[in-house]
Amino acid sequence: MRLKLNTKIILGFGLALSVLLLTSLGAYKSIEQLSFYTRQVEHTNQVLQHTSDLRTKIRDAQNAVRNYLLLSDATYLLPFNDGFQASKENFDSLQLLVRDNPEQQARLDTLRRMVGEERAFLGQWARMAPSPFTARDLVRADQYNLNQLRMVLTRMRSSEEVLLRERMQNQDFYENTTPVAIVVAAVLAIIIVLWLFVKISKELKANQDLQTELSQVNDDTARRIDIIEGLADRVVQGDYTVKIRNEDQQDSLGNLATSLNRMTQTLEENFTALQNRNKELDQFAYVAAHDLKAPLRGVTTVVKWIEDELANELSPQMSQYLGMMKGRLHRLEDLINGLLAYARAGRANQENTEVNVNQLVSNVADMVVPAHFRVLRPDPLPTFFTDRLGLEQVFTNLMGNAVKYHHQPTGIITIGCQDVGRCYEFRVQDDGPGIAPEYHEKIFLIFQTLRDRHTAESTGIGLSIVKKIIDEQKGTIHVESSPGQGTTFVFTWPK
Repeated sequence: MRLKLNTKIILGFGLALSVLLLTSLGAYKSIEQLSFYTRQVEHTNQVLQHTSDLRTKIRDAQNAVRNYLLLSDATYLLPFNDGFQASKENFDSLQLLVRDNPEQQARLDTLRRMVGEERAFLGQWARMAPSPFTARDLVRADQYNLNQLRMVLTRMRSSEEVLLRERMQNQDFYENTTPVAIVVAAVLAIIIVLWLFVKISKELKANQDLQTELSQVNDDTARRIDIIEGLADRVVQGDYTVKIRNEDQQDSLGNLATSLNRMTQTLEENFTALQNRNKELDQFAYVAAHDLKAPLRGVTTVVKWIEDELANELSPQMSQYLGMMKGRLHRLEDLINGLLAYARAGRANQENTEVNVNQLVSNVADMVVPAHFRVLRPDPLPTFFTDRLGLEQVFTNLMGNAVKYHHQPTGIITIGCQDVGRCYEFRVQDDGPGIAPEYHEKIFLIFQTLRDRHTAESTGIGLSIVKKIIDEQKGTIHVESSPGQGTTFVFTWPK
């Protein structure tokens, strides 16, 4: 598994620091051991020094008593007392120095006892009458004690000298190895740092080359994505003949370009077929409507002739039947006209013009709203560029329905408007009977009406035409209503 550059740098520096730390610890331990053995050597030298001083003081004490006996001069006894007093200090120092050496502690206890006995022995001789013979006897009598003292001191010194040699050897070893350890630590650190520098330089160069390659790939990818976005924009605008050229790379974008080319080709074929079908349907609608209107007018004329020429001969029942026939004929004519209007809705290419919605609503109200209805406009209505005919047709149908389906001879129609960003949201509200929630979606379907099918003016096409026009404008429409609460049609219209 290939490690990232950051991970390699961290691992490299971690290794370098670890090696440097270990070598530094080794150097520190070496220096610590050197310091330890230096103190040990100094400690041994102090023991040797104190034993030498003790031996010297005992010998001086004996010489002081001997000189007193030879020369009969009491002043020679002063070094006797001072020597043994100073030897007590030597014993105390040695006691501290050899506290970690049981063997030497035992010898020191023996030596303390022997020195005490020597002091008592010399004290007895110091109280005798001075004479050369007495001095000679003292030297002979004290010879054994001095030899015993000398043997104990010699054993102590021999033991310390052995320790001294060992400690000096260790001291010499660490004196030699400490500089080597420090130098080795420095050299290792330098080698590791240089190795890291070389590795990081190579990695950085490799990364730079990779970034250059990635930059080229990104530029090429961005160029190809721009081409694909351009194709998508042209497809959105309705150009299905566009194709992506020179995109034969065997990668995801190349496969996407191939798929988009196939998609635009399929869209072009389907759109062409759809246009042909729409033309056929339009032609069929117009031909069917016109062909249906001719016999319809003929039947209507025949019924009128019968009523005019045979008015006195028709029974009330026959007159009722003829009236029902005329109602059905009028409904059929309204359905045919509605079908023609639905077929034409949104098909004509209208140029956008400046539309004053407030003036447009006034014009529509004059056409479809009776005088005993009131039209309220609490919100300021905008002026903007749009399809005037389509917007007028929407308001005409919605305001006409508010009047047509009102349950009272008088009523109020309220036109509201709100700016919602890219669209205006219009509200056409009335105080009529309202619509139950289960019919809110049904009323926008063609031929769907909430009135009796036999009612001539209820063809169920008006709201279908409104929805078709708004859908062509990429807007939305829905109804807010409940029985007895009036009805509000809310639709959005692009600016």
